[in-house]
Amino acid sequence: MAHILITNDDGIHAPGLRALVGALGGLGTVSVVAPGDERSATAQSITLLRPIACERVGEREWAVDGTPTDAVIVALNKLLPERPDLVISGINRGGNMGENVYYSGTVGAAMEAAINHVPAIAISLAGRSGEIDYEPSAKLARKLAELVLKENLPEGVLLNVNVPPRWSGTVRFTRQSKRVTRNLLQEGTDPRGRVYYWLHEQRATDDIEPDTDYAAVLSGAVSITPLQLERTHVTSLNHLSHWARLLEAASRP
Repeated sequence: MAHILITNDDGIHAPGLRALVGALGGLGTVSVVAPGDERSATAQSITLLRPIACERVGEREWAVDGTPTDAVIVALNKLLPERPDLVISGINRGGNMGENVYYSGTVGAAMEAAINHVPAIAISLAGRSGEIDYEPSAKLARKLAELVLKENLPEGVLLNVNVPPRWSGTVRFTRQSKRVTRNLLQEGTDPRGRVYYWLHEQRATDDIEPDTDYAAVLSGAVSITPLQLERTHVTSLNHLSHWARLLEAASRP
């Protein structure tokens, strides 16, 4: 029987995670190891300067006082009696597309699983306002989990899935978008006279390429983007290699 580990960055009691747990019933043994509270936008950060507290909160469920990546590390190395066959991170509230992939704790947890040679899926519902219905995303996650468990994924590849709030039923495999948001900083002063900046984003969707994650979701389709761990730009290995001789020459007396 398959063993599936579930984590997220919205916290162990988040409704998206709970919907995912319910949808996976009967598919295999499900373990949950997730942050005890929300740890959004933590990317793949880990906790080094203090202990990582862990509390058992249910049958095969643990809340970790750390980041999503901490949760996966603790799960794989200490909590689980056997390695999972699949890690699913989510269901996140809010999309993780374009450059947000680099900041997302949801994607970061799936990255950590892939680093440890465990197939992984990050899944997000690209909606924040109004009433959120996680059921369609959860059903999709179950079907996708069945496919991954049956056919596996290439080594070093994870799937980043984004479901639109009103899903048309269409699914597209997409590229990651280029930058589609602008950082905005709202300045203020706290009661002690210190200046602070509140960071938020402004979406700029005028030039979204048609084969990308944002384009799919905006059209009502699910976006599935295969992400890879290998980040070496192979072309530059050859194009820039002559710099090595110039740098070596600079080191000589």
